[in-house]
Amino acid sequence: MLKYFEKRRAATTVLLVAIFFGLGIHIGFNNRSEIDKVSNLLGKETAVQTEADFSPFWKVWNDINNKYPNGKITDQEKIYGAISGLVESLNDPYSVFFDPDETKLFESDIKGNFTGVGMEVGIKNKFLTVIAPLKDTPAYKANIKSGDKILKIDGADTTGLSAEEAIKLIRGEKGTTVTLIISRDGEKEPKEIKIVRDIINIPTINTQLREDGIFVISLYSFSANSAELFRDALKEFALAKTDKLLLDLRGNPGGYLDAAVSMSSWFLDSGKTVVIEDYGNNSKQKIYRSKGYDVFNENLKFVILIDSGSASASEILAGALQDYKKALLVGEKSFGKGSVQEVLDVTSDTILKITVAKWLTPNGNSISEKGLTPDYTVSFTKKDIENKTDPQFNKAIELLKNWPK
Repeated sequence: MLKYFEKRRAATTVLLVAIFFGLGIHIGFNNRSEIDKVSNLLGKETAVQTEADFSPFWKVWNDINNKYPNGKITDQEKIYGAISGLVESLNDPYSVFFDPDETKLFESDIKGNFTGVGMEVGIKNKFLTVIAPLKDTPAYKANIKSGDKILKIDGADTTGLSAEEAIKLIRGEKGTTVTLIISRDGEKEPKEIKIVRDIINIPTINTQLREDGIFVISLYSFSANSAELFRDALKEFALAKTDKLLLDLRGNPGGYLDAAVSMSSWFLDSGKTVVIEDYGNNSKQKIYRSKGYDVFNENLKFVILIDSGSASASEILAGALQDYKKALLVGEKSFGKGSVQEVLDVTSDTILKITVAKWLTPNGNSISEKGLTPDYTVSFTKKDIENKTDPQFNKAIELLKNWPK
């Protein structure tokens, strides 16, 4: 089964495209063109080309200054609000402006540790939705499930909140409690769940060699070091001298694109497409290709578990291996997080995360629009939950023991 196994280090990078411009407010604009006003607002380094009428913006600005009784709102905070509104006009839940406090939260997430409850959330069908609780975190232990819709956070209605705004409400000091009202498919009434916040260290990977010879890799996130840890797990698999591999990506909300490409490369020939970045508007697509480690031959029996909590990089990895028929997918339809964001510096302490493309599987299927459909769809029943049985895992084991011809 094993052709060769070279020690390789997977490098992961985050591309930060820096755009710096000064933000300054000048009130005496009445005798100047609206474009001049905007240019002053954004700074001399920014050239504004638009035919849009900015007079309503400045009228509202002046009305707020003259009429609104709360003098605690600074001009800078108004600018942050205006920028947020500009980004929200895109009607894209994944394009977001981060003010200084939100930027600090985002940077703590990238580092992989923070204080909170340990779950990934996003906007799906206009609802604040749990993508996945991270294993062994307070959210996981409180029985939060992928697909739960969060209706209220400490009594505050989540209607119209962005994911980032919701995260600010959910985060808090270690030892404090956040109360969520959630709606869950299959249950008639919303339920209240109280979660005690703690320091969250994002888990990455576990391995197990079962007595029946099936080697199980549970991958919980695509963090900065996950590609190297996955390589080590595959080395364990090779030393186990078995041909049956089960990769569990359920509840894995994704992470680094480079990690997904590197992991796919262990199973694909050099140059094979792993994922396509489609920029639309007849722009040239960007193709990420296998690095060609390709250490396994056709005797490999390989099953990947996915569910509604499998998103982003999880979908890239599983989608590529499904398209090339390197693995069978078992479980439920994936989340459908297939948009590509770049992180742009706006000022020294604010950033813009903006969607620039969509991810397509090697066969050209849009992950955003469709998600991934398993080869074998298996759902949990109420009885499964009561009996604490895992029909998806059991189906994967059955397939590996009786591999389809």
